[in-house]
Amino acid sequence: MRITVVGTGYVGLITSICLCEMGHTVTNIDIDDKRIAQLKNGRSVIYEPGLQQLLENNLKERRLLFTIDPRIAYAQADLIFIAVGTPENPDGTANLEYLQEAVYAIASHIEKDVIICTKSTVPVGTNEKIAEMIKDMTPSHLNVSIVSNPEFLREGSAINDFFHGDRIVIGTEDEKAAAVLQELYAPLKTEIMVTDTRSAEMIKYASNAFLATKISFINEIAAICEKVGADISQVANGIGKDKRIGSSFLKAGIGYGGSCFPKDTKALVQLAGHVDHPFELLEAVIGVNNRQHTLAVAKAKEAVGELAGKRIALLGLAFKPNTDDIREAPSLTILKMLMEENADVIAFDPAAVLNIQSIFGNEIQYAENINEALKDADLAIIATEWDQITQFPLVQYEELMKTPLIIDGRNCYSLSDIERHSITYISVGRSPHAQSAIARV
Repeated sequence: MRITVVGTGYVGLITSICLCEMGHTVTNIDIDDKRIAQLKNGRSVIYEPGLQQLLENNLKERRLLFTIDPRIAYAQADLIFIAVGTPENPDGTANLEYLQEAVYAIASHIEKDVIICTKSTVPVGTNEKIAEMIKDMTPSHLNVSIVSNPEFLREGSAINDFFHGDRIVIGTEDEKAAAVLQELYAPLKTEIMVTDTRSAEMIKYASNAFLATKISFINEIAAICEKVGADISQVANGIGKDKRIGSSFLKAGIGYGGSCFPKDTKALVQLAGHVDHPFELLEAVIGVNNRQHTLAVAKAKEAVGELAGKRIALLGLAFKPNTDDIREAPSLTILKMLMEENADVIAFDPAAVLNIQSIFGNEIQYAENINEALKDADLAIIATEWDQITQFPLVQYEELMKTPLIIDGRNCYSLSDIERHSITYISVGRSPHAQSAIARV
């Protein structure tokens, strides 16, 4: 089959390259000529472990083509995946402008029967509107099938998720189109679910909303643990052993971020509101997460008082490890709060510095490594659990910092390890009482 993927963001680029790895020849189209030029030259436009090498390999094997020309991309395509962004509008609803532009370009250039698969996260009913738009714009003799094929890729492990996902969802009322997609994905040996279109659209939103709920729930439990002297790490481990609950997404911290959870939870609240169903639970989940983003600075002020003039090392800027994505990252809130407090900030991240620099410029300093960030710092805030940070020797905090004080927003270190060092350590959901109890054991 001749396959085209629309969009060169996380979903589009990962989908294109992984389909190439399966042996297909794929055309990847984007309206950003600078991104396309960079990709043609073999340089990835996103940071994702393993992606750069796969990009180079598939360009070399001539399985991967990049273009800005819709005629090349769409005219003879058998299968088109739409993977453009659907950012949130100011009111929280999904912005479908890029999707509509892509559909218009497809409808204007297809010349044969084609299957169009929407990987972009879209409100329920969107694929039906795509079908109507395509029908209105194309000759009646063309057979165009619309499929909802939501993605479940996690940034930082997206390649593994593509090849070893939990499920593949195919939403369509067209049995022939479903069969084509089933055949395409069959080599992955992943469970394939065929649903109606609207259910497929809802599965994506519901999945992200449920995971976000688990995160906010465990953060609420963590807040109670601090007040009653319990250890959230032990509590999360204990409840996670229950197979009905599961252990994933039960790590307390300073909240979720990224391109999916914040946007999709807000969009689902708006979607529920449009059908006269107030989604009170999800509204609370969002509220808890917004509060968590302010937690690290609140704990820092509680520990040292005035932050003005204090040298603060911010360790981690990306919303999660193994990505350079800072969309809705807790670090953004932390930096804004520290700027308001007139703190002297020096930040470190293995991948996301340039993205942060595009926002904050020279308002903060940037370190090339953790040692440089910690040198003579009054306190350190950990915002992302990169391996470089979780494996950083605790003794170096003692040796490098002016005052060894860590506000750990990701609970990177065990309390037993901390007790071996002269470090003031403040984490999430583990109260001083719990730390003292461990010291007495």
